[in-house]
Amino acid sequence: MKKIFKLLLYIALFIVVLSIGLYLTGYGYILRAVQTTYLNGHKTAFIDDHPYFDNAIIENGENIQEWPLAKDYNSIKATRSIDSLHNELETAAFLIIQNDSLVYENYYQEYGVASQTNSFSMAKSVVTLLMYKAIQDGYLENIQQPVENFFPQFDKKLKIGDLSSMASGLNWNENYYNPFASTARAYFGKDIREQVLDLKVIKTPGEEFEYLSGNTQLLAMVIQKATGKSLSDYLSESFWKPMGMNDSALWQLDSKESGMEKAYCCIATNARNFGKFGKLLLNNGQWNGEQLLDAAYIEQLSKPRFEDSPYYGYGFWLSDYKDKEIYYMRGILGQYVIIIPEDELVIVRLGEKLIRKDDDKHYEDFYRYIDETYKMIGNRKQ
Repeated sequence: MKKIFKLLLYIALFIVVLSIGLYLTGYGYILRAVQTTYLNGHKTAFIDDHPYFDNAIIENGENIQEWPLAKDYNSIKATRSIDSLHNELETAAFLIIQNDSLVYENYYQEYGVASQTNSFSMAKSVVTLLMYKAIQDGYLENIQQPVENFFPQFDKKLKIGDLSSMASGLNWNENYYNPFASTARAYFGKDIREQVLDLKVIKTPGEEFEYLSGNTQLLAMVIQKATGKSLSDYLSESFWKPMGMNDSALWQLDSKESGMEKAYCCIATNARNFGKFGKLLLNNGQWNGEQLLDAAYIEQLSKPRFEDSPYYGYGFWLSDYKDKEIYYMRGILGQYVIIIPEDELVIVRLGEKLIRKDDDKHYEDFYRYIDETYKMIGNRKQ
């Protein structure tokens, strides 16, 4: 019994010393990461994790605009293949929107119409929309405006458009599975501004694509400084309220004290609200007769910036699958808002897993959601 007691004592002392060491070396956030993920039965961030963080509220307005339902709403059947895929990848929500109407929607596991789940990197696309909105509103000049206008410590060659198009040259370590890398610290740390302002430009900006979450975070800090408003408030007044979102949403903060949104990720809302961004883009920035965003911006964001990376524009992933011009929002666990203008089609998928393809910038499940959607809508009468 004494040996067991001594062993437990040594383990406790080791944990205490390890904890102190992590805090003293600036890695105390790792303990928060372990507490939030592993102690809740997860190996990484998960779609329901917003209660474990401080959050800002993205306020909705009084004028709630419900989705129009197609005449054949939910009369089309899911294919066996997509049902199997939803089961395998633990889907939370799947929506098909065509001609501005909701054609099909289904929810899985314990999720429903009002369930708030994490956008993950789909938030990057939202931040790009806020960048263009800030230009339209006169807070920013254009995408060529230098970041040094707001944060003088950065290389004068670095432009705000470089941040949106993932061409900053910053020394951010994007490795999601390294607890000492930049992204883990940003997710579980408590002062993301300090972290981002310590970054350096180590490659010539504006020359090539390199996907870095720090780019979006710095862009958000520029928008915040330019507008004098929090990102959540600016999103609320620019899009959330005008688009009549059904309810308020949450945007994770690094901490209550710092109060900075984790802009590269972490908007918690439901599938119908995410789908409204698809509808806005499909309609070239117009919403119920009001031009919320200039169509020229949407034309720009949906085209590749660099020939060597035709799969990315400004804040959005791009594809020519099925010989169609497709652009889409994407999150790390298979969150998608897929826009296919040729067919006036938007596909929304939220869930817990995806299928990676090492040799492709797009994931296998992305293609399969599109394939099965076309099978489902192929015979519908509009």
